[in-house]
Amino acid sequence: MKIRFIGLLISALLLISAGGSDKPAYQIFDTKGKKAKYRDLLKDAGNSQVIFFGELHDNPICHWMEFELMKDLYEIKSDQLVLAAEMFEIDNQLLLNEYTRKFIRKKDFEAEAKLWANYKTDYAPLVDFAREHGLRFVATNIPRRYAAIVNLQGFQGLDSINAYQRGMIAPLPIKFDSNLTCYKSMKTMIQEGGGSTHQSMHLAEAQAIKDATMGWFIYKNLGEGITLLHFNGAYHSDNYEGTVWYLKDFARRFPFDTNILSITCVEQESLDTLSAEHQGKADYIICIPTSMTKTR
Repeated sequence: MKIRFIGLLISALLLISAGGSDKPAYQIFDTKGKKAKYRDLLKDAGNSQVIFFGELHDNPICHWMEFELMKDLYEIKSDQLVLAAEMFEIDNQLLLNEYTRKFIRKKDFEAEAKLWANYKTDYAPLVDFAREHGLRFVATNIPRRYAAIVNLQGFQGLDSINAYQRGMIAPLPIKFDSNLTCYKSMKTMIQEGGGSTHQSMHLAEAQAIKDATMGWFIYKNLGEGITLLHFNGAYHSDNYEGTVWYLKDFARRFPFDTNILSITCVEQESLDTLSAEHQGKADYIICIPTSMTKTR
């Protein structure tokens, strides 16, 4: 009996060995590609005034990590934590306020707000956490109709908007550096005939008005002791460009000390080492297997 048991145990171990090694869902690296721990990321986030979490919109690991970081930061910062997101446009701020302050019902908020298709699975947990704990949640993105104007006409398309409309956009005129990699690559793509049919030669400017507006509303919501956690697509903050660049510019023009931490998410076949192309994209890079399932 004992011999038989040992035989079965050896067979089981061989099967496990044949099945391959562990399959981690993610690996965190620092900006130079050295493996890092979540506790390192959390410590640095707790000492930062603004944290950009650059997500892959359809990646469940990104959304889980966003929730975990928000929850852990709340344990550190309590009501000094402010949440903010690209996924909400400025003209939805009133609805966000009414919902997070428990003035309106969940079904009314979801019926009236302009919500992304994956809101219920990926962003509702963040908003509901803010509601439960009495945290501010800031909408930072430009109303899409104004971004569409810039996409069609360039920045000059905004010349005729009124004072009320200007209140939902970064201060005009918009400073624009077309040599930033994030914008230069868009112009190159359009010139070479890439992109979808709704995109124009002003696509980079349309991206910049989004970045500038997000940067401006982040800046407006900072204050003494505040830590602001901003959720956005990785392309808005990768390489410290986009929204990060605009926030730094506003901080220079309207003096305010801003300590910024940047996080991005990338996908790779292997998590053993960080590809050279991803190094330097952010202070922390969350590397996720390309085989990870998607949220939509």
